[in-house]
Amino acid sequence: MGRTQVKSLPVGAADATALASRNGHEALLRRQAAREPAARTYARALPIVPVRARGLTIEGADGRRYLDCLSGAGTLALGHNHPVVLEAIRKVLDSGAPLNALDLATPAKDAFLTELYRSLPPGLAGRARVRFCGPAGSEAVETAYALVRGATGRSGLLAFTGSGRGTTGRALGGTSADTPDTRVARLPYPQDYRCPFGVGGERGADLAARWTESLLDDPGVPLPAGVIVEPVLNEGGVIPAPHSWLRRMRQLTADRSIPLIVDEIHTGVGRTGAFWAVEHSGVTPDVMVLSKAIGGSLPLAVVVYRDDLDIGDPGAPVGTFPGNQLAMAAGTATLAHVRENALAERAATLGKHMLGQLQNLASELECVGDVRGRGLMIGVELVDPEAEGDSGFSDGPGAAEGGVAASVMPRGGRHPLPTAPELAAAVQQECLRRGLIVGLGGRHAGVVQLLPPLTLTDEQAAAVLDRLADAVRTAARCRGGGPAAAP
Repeated sequence: MGRTQVKSLPVGAADATALASRNGHEALLRRQAAREPAARTYARALPIVPVRARGLTIEGADGRRYLDCLSGAGTLALGHNHPVVLEAIRKVLDSGAPLNALDLATPAKDAFLTELYRSLPPGLAGRARVRFCGPAGSEAVETAYALVRGATGRSGLLAFTGSGRGTTGRALGGTSADTPDTRVARLPYPQDYRCPFGVGGERGADLAARWTESLLDDPGVPLPAGVIVEPVLNEGGVIPAPHSWLRRMRQLTADRSIPLIVDEIHTGVGRTGAFWAVEHSGVTPDVMVLSKAIGGSLPLAVVVYRDDLDIGDPGAPVGTFPGNQLAMAAGTATLAHVRENALAERAATLGKHMLGQLQNLASELECVGDVRGRGLMIGVELVDPEAEGDSGFSDGPGAAEGGVAASVMPRGGRHPLPTAPELAAAVQQECLRRGLIVGLGGRHAGVVQLLPPLTLTDEQAAAVLDRLADAVRTAARCRGGGPAAAP
């Protein structure tokens, strides 16, 4: 017995437990690397083994705790394991209800639809239909494409550069990635910092709208079945659409009887400071594509559309998994909690404060090229201060109408500096060492993304900003991108 006593070991009990946890953590990561493909996007950058989570906090198998500003790539509007979500799931489990009901009517679906209709933009809610599809956002995008093609009898689609549409073959056709789907044309998405026309501001937004109008009115180009747009580019680098441009897109499509599809997969359910990001611009779309946060952390995706577009085959297949009862219950609880507790308004207020604090960091460090976002959807673009500015982009900030973003141009009126993806990756790793999880996206993955839950407190926001600022300063010093020289 004496030989097995803890006190005879060369380390203390706490140290032994910690060592065992670390060993188990590392062994699990090794098994994952051996069994899963190299396309483990998040796992490769974030070697964490989460075992417990609540709200903003994740605890790893090694005992470390992290502040999670990735939020399941935006699926966790209320953070991890929120009590109202867990209670909703338990009620379904305890009720004996079927967990999959295909497309049959169920109490859980009826409650979800009632809450969803309550939140929709007024101009759409009064005449909306909701189509359930597979549980991923990419399948919702495919469903929306099929819907407008069937309704219009046309086949082409217009999308915008920097957009992200998911991972299925047809959905990828609507991204800015290089795909063989030539039925999708991609047009410039306006922005200030890297304006595709080199002017930024309202002038840049107007030129982007004119480009779209010119294409739509070209007699040699057939009208598309639809136009799809994100109110804020997420994978494109957290770029808010100028309100005037989005309103022009609505007018251009309405005048030509082209359905306007708004992709709210990342932006919906209060993320940007309004329940739906399109509401910032006062635009009512014909089709809304929803996923991520609407499932309350569980897989769920739907397409909301005007009833006059509902002319498809009533017997068309809908797939196997549109009837996820747990996701509908969790989604209902999430939608109601965000609405009843004014969390969208809270996101607007706290997001504006966080953007202001990050402006100070941009003023201090030349490697911080731009800070932008809406609500609690924030991007920090990192650049190489030693390189020459990119040609063909904006020489000045030219604030877009109504934007909440804080655009910080390079010093001295130069063109925007080249993006620094290696620096961004280093910042992500420095954040991880400090117990902060952030995402990367944008131009060559050079934008650090913050997608904290809408339940973020002031104290937690301060901790996130402190850790991020320290990580950026450390990574910048290691790569020679230190404090800016005095003007």
